[in-house]
Amino acid sequence: MELLSAIRRNLLLRPLRHAVVDDQRRWRGIDLMVVAWHLARAIERAGDAPRVGVMLPTSGLFPAAAIAAWTLGRTVVPINYLLSRSDIEYVARDAGLDTLVTVGPMLDFIGGPIAGLAEVRLDQMRFNGIPPVRFTNPLQRDDLAVVLYTSGTSGRPKGVMLSAGNIAANVRQCQEWVDFGAEDTILGVLPQFHSFGLTVLTMLPLATGARAVYTARFIPRKLIDLAREHKPTAFVAIPSMYNALRLLKDASPADLASLRFAVSGGEPLPEAVYDGFRDKFGIEINEGYGLTETSPVTNWCRPEEQRRKCVGRALGGIDQRIVGPDGGVLGPNQDGEVRMKGPNIMKGYLNLPDETAAVFDEQGYFKTGDMGRLDDDGFLSITGRIKEMLIIAGENVFPREIEEVLNLHESVKDSAVIGMQDGMRGEVALAFVELKEGASFDEQALKAFCRDRIAGFKVPREIRVLRELPRNPTGKIMRRKLSADAPSASAS
Repeated sequence: MELLSAIRRNLLLRPLRHAVVDDQRRWRGIDLMVVAWHLARAIERAGDAPRVGVMLPTSGLFPAAAIAAWTLGRTVVPINYLLSRSDIEYVARDAGLDTLVTVGPMLDFIGGPIAGLAEVRLDQMRFNGIPPVRFTNPLQRDDLAVVLYTSGTSGRPKGVMLSAGNIAANVRQCQEWVDFGAEDTILGVLPQFHSFGLTVLTMLPLATGARAVYTARFIPRKLIDLAREHKPTAFVAIPSMYNALRLLKDASPADLASLRFAVSGGEPLPEAVYDGFRDKFGIEINEGYGLTETSPVTNWCRPEEQRRKCVGRALGGIDQRIVGPDGGVLGPNQDGEVRMKGPNIMKGYLNLPDETAAVFDEQGYFKTGDMGRLDDDGFLSITGRIKEMLIIAGENVFPREIEEVLNLHESVKDSAVIGMQDGMRGEVALAFVELKEGASFDEQALKAFCRDRIAGFKVPREIRVLRELPRNPTGKIMRRKLSADAPSASAS
């Protein structure tokens, strides 16, 4: 699959069909292409840097901007507008940008224009007629399609370089895995500056001729209304969104009856969320796995292969293995680092050759930094992040195991566990919980709840309440923002 060719072909094959529906309008195929052609001319006039910044809300404007940049053979650098101002300026410098495609409200949100960047303001443009098109250097398979900057859960954001071939491969892998095509409609609210939103919510439907329904802000009631109106066959979200939907009081199974599958990614799916969503809507969430560096999807529990506490088998063309501390390949049901090869694996980190070299082993396998195991049938289970592993009394303990138990408690909305130094055991677990609305907090009762379900040495030494757990812009909990010095919020 040639990414740009596939997108243009599908949009122009059905030019009057609605390809994208967002908060502002319904985009026909021809609408997206006309805007893209006008934008390409504006970008060409604004600057000549090989990479173009794009800072837009989740909408049809984003794919139009991507098509425009790729038509010129340039690389898209999606700007995460939820980053700090200093991080946004760092991204612009690191990527060598001279042009930013955006709209006025986005600039207002980040505190004004970025010095040194020419602005292509879509809200100030007119898209009358079809402009003369004579762009002769469109994006090719091996060309750099996007540089996606990580959310900076540890240090400065890193630019992950994905080629057109990387994204096209992942689109094709996802398409074939669940037989996704022109008759499907996908619904989601994921940011398009994130790999999940970019590939699965945006490029997958565009390249396969499916329809996409976007909303820029996660409002549970609005998502249900959109599902009732547009009858989506696919829904993609992160666990916190599924959690909010299951807690919605006036929703029912009929609201999501059109879905063929509902996919969760971005972070582990808690058992309480999976069970609660299934009980409310009669739908089993299909958990997936991947990283920005893998374009992103590598594993996916298909509806017909649904298993809990695993993220499914590897998608087609991905060679996955589990590796021990000595670098040896481990057999089934043994815990080690998840490593993989495939056409969807990134080209590297922008301007960071040493860090790029460090994440590939001698055989060319990408080192994910995640601990996991493969069962006899090739289904992958993720244990946790290697860097987050606790060593309590000489035993390896992953925060996720403790968090799964905490999240089962009726008072707990979400939780996060980190390590705390201890003179006797070396390290003990420190838990932070976010309570459900109106819930009361009893630390000793919560510890007793844990003690009934996990080994005693894994029970948190201390449990603290936070009004909100710190999250990055994609909703993932930022454990580095938590520390033993953090005070507990008052709880009712």
